[in-house]
Amino acid sequence: MKKFFAFLVVLVSVLVLTGCDNTKYLVIHCWNTEFQDRFHAYYNETDILPNGVEVKWVITPSDNNAYQNALDEALPDNENAPQNKKIDLFLMEADYALKYVNSEYTLDIKKDVGLTEANLADQYQYTKDIVTSSDGVLKGTSWQATPGLFAYRRSIAVEVLETDDPTEVQAKLADWEKFEAVAEQMKAKGYFMLSGYDDAYRPFANNISKPMVVNDVIELDANIIKWIDQTKKFTENDWNEKTSLWDNDWAAGQGPNGKVFGYFYSTWGINFTLMENSLADKKAEAKVGNGIFGDWAVCEGPASYYWGGTWIAAAKGTDDIDLIRDIMLKLTCNRETMKKITLDTLDFTNNKAAMQEIANDSKYGSDFLGGQNHIALFAAAADKIDMSNVSPYDQTITEKVQAAVKDYFDGIITKDKALENFYKNVKDVHKNLKTKGE
Repeated sequence: MKKFFAFLVVLVSVLVLTGCDNTKYLVIHCWNTEFQDRFHAYYNETDILPNGVEVKWVITPSDNNAYQNALDEALPDNENAPQNKKIDLFLMEADYALKYVNSEYTLDIKKDVGLTEANLADQYQYTKDIVTSSDGVLKGTSWQATPGLFAYRRSIAVEVLETDDPTEVQAKLADWEKFEAVAEQMKAKGYFMLSGYDDAYRPFANNISKPMVVNDVIELDANIIKWIDQTKKFTENDWNEKTSLWDNDWAAGQGPNGKVFGYFYSTWGINFTLMENSLADKKAEAKVGNGIFGDWAVCEGPASYYWGGTWIAAAKGTDDIDLIRDIMLKLTCNRETMKKITLDTLDFTNNKAAMQEIANDSKYGSDFLGGQNHIALFAAAADKIDMSNVSPYDQTITEKVQAAVKDYFDGIITKDKALENFYKNVKDVHKNLKTKGE
């Protein structure tokens, strides 16, 4: 009998170690906790679902391409993975979504998962375009849309432009020539038009004329060169503060002691990053009176653009199709859920009817933006987004070009040398790519 019980102990230990316990898991891969927060707030409060399934979150930060590397290792053999490691859902960002959309590792969310045209009808078209494969198959869905605007300090606008009204400010920033004229006005009053080197990248990069990788040949679009030239001009004229995206000085410019007039931000950036950076006391309530909360407004700026976005994909090999369908329906297709997320968080969600309802509500306004109804501007901007020129390599291109040209902005190397470094650095990451003429 003792031997029998010893055998049972060993057997149970082996089953647990090999993932063969009795628990049913839904495994979700992501790079941060944003979707986890949305899941708990609007789908299920805990990781134990009503049907007994346990949600297992695998969070791998994106630094040094670690998240994609983890997916690339796991997805090819996902069908044979043990149940507690088998990927059911994973998240994708705009800059590399096509890499997985055009692979065999993502499921058709209509044919395989079961979402219908009617379910998806109110989503913004660009959010569907970016996750549609080259052969026309929809491979993902999202709860958010991420059009971009120009966020500016109201008090600085009044001092320099004699108005903080978004319509009037927009008229002064309607194109890049006007934008530069205002930059000179800001300098004369002791302010910076932008914070640093990377701030205007997205409005240029989202308006390119063709994909920057075609048939494995990488070539920067003319609009990226325009961004480089403009940023060099801003740097030499002291129209920016010479910071880099996400660094401490860049963030400080958005705070109570900041001297920066404005920032290009998309939906998530305004309600998460900008709001937090504006506070004098980040542990206290975010409200008027705490730092410069309420001293911001938004306008369209000189160009339409988007920045970021997160899509949910179903992994080939999943054994939780019914649950995946329910999650996608409730978190990306349900009008009331989409509206509630926006009202709760200020985020702009992926449902035209819900967003238009808020946009038309004369009583709605963001306290952070001085009472402005920013949803109306986002709704107008979202319909202008064109995803036809994205490539699977855009994340790498963005990171490498921004890094490579900083020494040029600072006068350390020539523009030609910076571009040479850029191409080399991209090819070091993606060995299959080559430059024109190679």
